[in-house]
Amino acid sequence: MASKKRSGVDEFLVVPKKQIKHWESDPAASLANARHEFGEHGGVNMSIEASATFTVMEPETMGRMFSGELGPDRDFFIYSRHFNPTVLNLSRQIAALEGTEAAYCTASGMSAISSVLLHLVNTGDNIVASQTLYGGTHALLTHFLPRSSGISTTFVDVRDLEKVDAAIVEGKTKVLYFESISNPTLTVANIPELTKIAHRKGVKVIVDNTFAPMCISPAKLGADVVVHSISKFISGGADIIAGAVCGSASLMNSMMDLHQGPLMILGPTMNAKVAFELAERIPHLGLRMKEHCHRALVFATRMKKLGLRVIYPGLEDHPDHELLKSMINKEYGYGGLLCLDMETEEKANKLMNILQNCTQFGFMAVSLGYYETLMSCSGSSTSSELNDEEKQLAGISPGLIRMSIGYSGTVEQRWSQLEMAISRLQDSKN
Repeated sequence: MASKKRSGVDEFLVVPKKQIKHWESDPAASLANARHEFGEHGGVNMSIEASATFTVMEPETMGRMFSGELGPDRDFFIYSRHFNPTVLNLSRQIAALEGTEAAYCTASGMSAISSVLLHLVNTGDNIVASQTLYGGTHALLTHFLPRSSGISTTFVDVRDLEKVDAAIVEGKTKVLYFESISNPTLTVANIPELTKIAHRKGVKVIVDNTFAPMCISPAKLGADVVVHSISKFISGGADIIAGAVCGSASLMNSMMDLHQGPLMILGPTMNAKVAFELAERIPHLGLRMKEHCHRALVFATRMKKLGLRVIYPGLEDHPDHELLKSMINKEYGYGGLLCLDMETEEKANKLMNILQNCTQFGFMAVSLGYYETLMSCSGSSTSSELNDEEKQLAGISPGLIRMSIGYSGTVEQRWSQLEMAISRLQDSKN
């Protein structure tokens, strides 16, 4: 039976080196060059392998699989909490997207983040992290890991490279963790310089690239690991919770080890039916990202002209504009999110109420990457895990509205709705 199976580890887990070289020009080219999985009966779409467990032809084969002699690289599967063919196909696509050797998809973004941190950091070790992070990640680092695992985190302003260097303690710090574009303040991390600092001290770099798929490629810039909440832009439908860890093949295989791998032991398993749905959306991710980014730049530029306090790294007066410009994949833009600082939560809520309930510009909802515009007051929602001092250090104003700009309707239609809402808010003050 073994002779009938595929051979070679590149078959399932590893993106071929020639593909990585081709990817350097454009993530979309790498995706197009990735292996296409056809359906069982020749369908242009792959079949869904919905089985939880897999049979073997000879009884001796099972022991060889559990010993690690036979695995998914040769088309041998044990149990879908370990490896599943449909999830592996999606993982290959995500690896192609990020330009890494391998990837593995999980049930949520937080499960991806927690699993890779628990794999790379042990009791008594330290993490150096950006002081501006998604609230759930901040809570994991601030409260959960110290209590459950004795892992400490030192938070720093990652824009200050000297402070980052000083915070990393050789032998104790194991990971430098930050977001490519921060949630929610849209500050930009200098990935090349930060990775140089970390690698000089033997520290792994993990970058959350949820805000900038296609736009930024952290692995190309030196990052060791890239994590995603696939629930956002990659999914695009606001209907799926999913995550991914991207890195070297050795990292992925060790994280799936039967005895010690956190992706295996902790069980953050992605359902094969979810993986199938996501795999069908990735081919048009590039088109979606271009439109998200285009509209965000148009709206940010026009809002700036109205005298509003808008934050968008695509604007030339944003302090990180030149840095981002030096790192982006040129065709995709500067990201699909912008922030509008209304100074107070009361003003922010008034504007969002008009935008949703009067002019129909978008929806008051958390998350991002949806085809409709989603907006929330970050301080009282997705960053509410931070206390007042932490929010101040992170640069999160009480009236900061985070907008994930959608692409439904026409640009002029949506702009007129936004402009009308701003006019109504100003009229209500008079």
